[in-house]
Amino acid sequence: MQPRSPSTGEGLQSPRSPSLQSPFLSVSVTDPAKMGNGVQAYISYKVTTKTNFPEYQGPEKIVIRRYTDFVWLYDRLFEKYKGIFIPPLPEKNTVEKFRFSAEFIEMRCQALDTFVNRIASHHELQQSEDLRNFLQADEQTMERARSQDTGIFKKKPSDLMQIFRDVQTKVTDVVLGKEKPVEESNPEYDKLKRYIFELEDHVTEAQKHAYHLVKRHRELGQSLADFGKAIKLLGACEGDALGAAFSELGTKSEMLSFKLQKEAHHLLMNFEEPLKDYVRAVQSIKGTIAERASAFRQQCELAETIKLKEIDLNKLRILRSEKMLDAEHEYEELKADGEEATRRFDTIVRLMNEEIVRFQEEKTQDMGRAFHEFAKGQARLANAIADAWRSLVPKLNSLYVS
Repeated sequence: MQPRSPSTGEGLQSPRSPSLQSPFLSVSVTDPAKMGNGVQAYISYKVTTKTNFPEYQGPEKIVIRRYTDFVWLYDRLFEKYKGIFIPPLPEKNTVEKFRFSAEFIEMRCQALDTFVNRIASHHELQQSEDLRNFLQADEQTMERARSQDTGIFKKKPSDLMQIFRDVQTKVTDVVLGKEKPVEESNPEYDKLKRYIFELEDHVTEAQKHAYHLVKRHRELGQSLADFGKAIKLLGACEGDALGAAFSELGTKSEMLSFKLQKEAHHLLMNFEEPLKDYVRAVQSIKGTIAERASAFRQQCELAETIKLKEIDLNKLRILRSEKMLDAEHEYEELKADGEEATRRFDTIVRLMNEEIVRFQEEKTQDMGRAFHEFAKGQARLANAIADAWRSLVPKLNSLYVS
């Protein structure tokens, strides 16, 4: 599940002049490589950008990035683009970090590719200066950018994921009524929240069963491999037709074991992982819901403070108090803050309304692709199994008299 912009890097070979080309920004995350040893080990990735955007340094740029650089980009975008659903990052897996299995590295690389291409294909996020820096800066510059960040940007990836989980808990508490802050009352917004929470439950459940499907394929594949070895040894003890039949039965079992293991991996990468990615996407949306709730509360609190300040100011005017000028100045500052809070909240609402439409369109395409891959793989596997066993039937039939 790797969203790309409609125009890809192929445009670089177009005979047309750059001014006539449609704008495109295509990114690929490839070639993961383990760097260092022990607790200091990490995986680096080659990030290749192809674009005709004039603000970029050239038509193609290759940089080396590590997971913490992707976290830096996510965090910057989440802080600056309130109301936009920032694409999710794959979670940090402490156990796998020390194993660095080939499968884990492949899954992480695919998820990071999906992450950065969703940003690159987003009409607003693709204009981000932070994205340009991420795609073009050298490693030393990126390291300095990470080290110079303060506040939330200074935190380690594990701390950021904990903050993210805390945000999810906070939203859940609000929605379930465990906490009663000033909360927006809007039928469409309530409908959106219900949809997001129900979607999370359903996608999580589907992903859980997809995991069990992958596990079942692997277990069956291993069982067939073990059976194949055992039956071939049994055949070696026999002679003539029986031994030959047993040997072929063992060979077919081992062949099907390989196909099952291969299909399990295909199922993992093209079905379970896309579903897991959408679990993360929904959780990211919940983070945006929390930001909207915070902006609404701030707007309401400022409005209430302004009302109280206006009452105090009117009293001072009646009394012709010497404090009136200072109070008027404070009142004007509060009004400006209130207007800014209202603009910020209205912007978040507008962007979220646009984002949910885009999210649903992308989800339809991505889910359709994932389930199509699932159906194709299962049909391919079923045909291979049927063909393998069917080819053995005549030979096994000849071993006994009906």
